[in-house]
Amino acid sequence: MVSSDVVAAVAVLRRGGLVAFPTETVYGLGADAANPAAVGRIFAVKGRPRSHPVIVHLAEATAVKAWAADVPPDAWALAEAFWPGPLTLILPRADHVPDAVTGGAATVGLRVPNQPLALELLSAFGSGIAAPSANRFGRVSPTTAAHVRADLGTAVDLVLDGGPCAVGVESTIVDLSRGAPRVLRLGGLSVEALSEVLGHRVEAQDGPGATPAPGTLLSHYAPAARVEVLASDAVADRARALLAEDRRVGVLAPRRIEGLPAGTEALPPAGSAAAYAKCLYQRLREADRIGLDVLLAVPPPDRGIGAAVADRLRRAASAG
Repeated sequence: MVSSDVVAAVAVLRRGGLVAFPTETVYGLGADAANPAAVGRIFAVKGRPRSHPVIVHLAEATAVKAWAADVPPDAWALAEAFWPGPLTLILPRADHVPDAVTGGAATVGLRVPNQPLALELLSAFGSGIAAPSANRFGRVSPTTAAHVRADLGTAVDLVLDGGPCAVGVESTIVDLSRGAPRVLRLGGLSVEALSEVLGHRVEAQDGPGATPAPGTLLSHYAPAARVEVLASDAVADRARALLAEDRRVGVLAPRRIEGLPAGTEALPPAGSAAAYAKCLYQRLREADRIGLDVLLAVPPPDRGIGAAVADRLRRAASAG
């Protein structure tokens, strides 16, 4: 039985509207992926460059064949192991895929999300939904429906509320369009897990020559507060120096840091790498809510999902 909210969302999508919906990673801003005008509205609402591709979300892995011109064996192996889940595959696009989705590139990003409401929507819609994160381009991604409403307001025709996102950082993007698999964006699925399934180390690549992919700009995921990434033993001295400049300073770290100078705003400890990922964007938004000038961020260990958290913090810091 399809819920009334999903029925309403499908009707919005079919008439070319925008629907924000939850996934396990972040909330997406969805449009009918086969409708270039509808996809164009995503870019207009987000303020997103038209050359920056968006991911097409699917209800099941077999639907990949309708969107990709070629699906190599490694792609099927990863899909079987990790879909539904926080994995996006970059594949050669089928001829009918609109340029609006791919940014004019010869490839398309595809994924099957692991979130019940998202899967209900995708199944009821019966086709691909193009959906980048439901926020202004380059800013902090939304992990609750309230974040979406705060960022985009009435620019979204309908918001499906599925509660807080379980993972909290975007999907891992793997390029399979040019031979050996390469990770273009670290995310909710670790490089170690990918390598174990494929039987060999999967390398990460970005920068010049990399296949275009969402969320891979040097500056991204940024709050209004300036973010500085540093080791825990450097935090107290840096906070002291900034406070002397009359800056409002906050700290985000896996654990409580002792010896912080008076006046430092210590955000709640982020905890383990998985817990850090889940609360990261909430904490970045909290930094803006309380009016911080600078957020000093101590990343988790740079492995597993901790590598994705560290990546997001580095990109947020590059915007400062």
